[in-house]
Amino acid sequence: MVEAEMTELPRKYHAMVIDGPGKPLRATERPIANHGPREILLEVLACGVCRTDLHILDGEIPVARYPVVPGHEIVGRVLACGDEVQGIAVGDRIGVPWLGHTCGHCSYCQLGAENLCDEPVFTGCTRDGGYASHVIADAQFCFPLPARFSDVEAAPLLCAGLIGWRALRMAGDSRKIGFYGFGAAAHLLAQISVWQDRKVYAFTKAGDENGQSFARTLGCVWTGGSDCKPPEILDAAIIFAPVGGLVPAALKAVRKGGLVICAGIHMSDIPAFPYEDLWGERTLMSVANLTREDGTTFLAAADRSGIVPATTTFPLSQANDALLAVREGRLNGAAVLVP
Repeated sequence: MVEAEMTELPRKYHAMVIDGPGKPLRATERPIANHGPREILLEVLACGVCRTDLHILDGEIPVARYPVVPGHEIVGRVLACGDEVQGIAVGDRIGVPWLGHTCGHCSYCQLGAENLCDEPVFTGCTRDGGYASHVIADAQFCFPLPARFSDVEAAPLLCAGLIGWRALRMAGDSRKIGFYGFGAAAHLLAQISVWQDRKVYAFTKAGDENGQSFARTLGCVWTGGSDCKPPEILDAAIIFAPVGGLVPAALKAVRKGGLVICAGIHMSDIPAFPYEDLWGERTLMSVANLTREDGTTFLAAADRSGIVPATTTFPLSQANDALLAVREGRLNGAAVLVP
């Protein structure tokens, strides 16, 4: 084990814990467990608040285990490394994403589709995450972070950015693309899309003039409520909002041969819709998790593109308030906890 020189490692850490579905987060202090040979111990510098954390809080992610410390958009400083860790050193600033570990031997892992692994570990869901002062992570599933992003700015890149990037790549070379739900992910991917010379159409909650104004400042060519039709037929639509009713609306908004991509881990039931809305070789698909290759390509693109994450910070002790703000859609951009 490699540890910070002349620095005694902490023995306890502070965390906000979900004891079970529907229960508010509870502040606690715990002993820090020993990290394994391929793991690193991190001091948490910032942790983004993701809508998936709300799904875990609400009991909508079947694999979640309780009690659990949520949080999977973690920026941390390495305090100690296991004996088998390579490429990471004490003192490095590292990002920890949703995908925390994969088995490496199932058919999906063997085919390079580790995002579909049969035995995955998810940060802040099936292992403790970053709503804490310290966290242990599998070093092989962590990322170095571009220096130009502050700790707070880097946090939402690690899920809102990564999952949005995977969805955007699924859209291929679509030039006219609609984003349904303009939150943490969409505000980052809108900037990436504009940098790629795409035309972005932003759909918000009906009447959300503040959100629509925010989208226009990021280069979106049109904004409107999710109950509106865009002025042009779209090549593709990405649904970030966990609302199944948006699927039929998005199908009607895309051209023949167009794509509708559901980018969330959970969505309310999709209502019945006529086959005519799907006909014309339209494609309806979902995004599941991420791969490490998604992480390295997105972070490189985020660095080159000059995107600026919009964030609102909360102290760790106010994690419940941050989650409520995300649930109610009161923020432009992302919420980030700072221990």
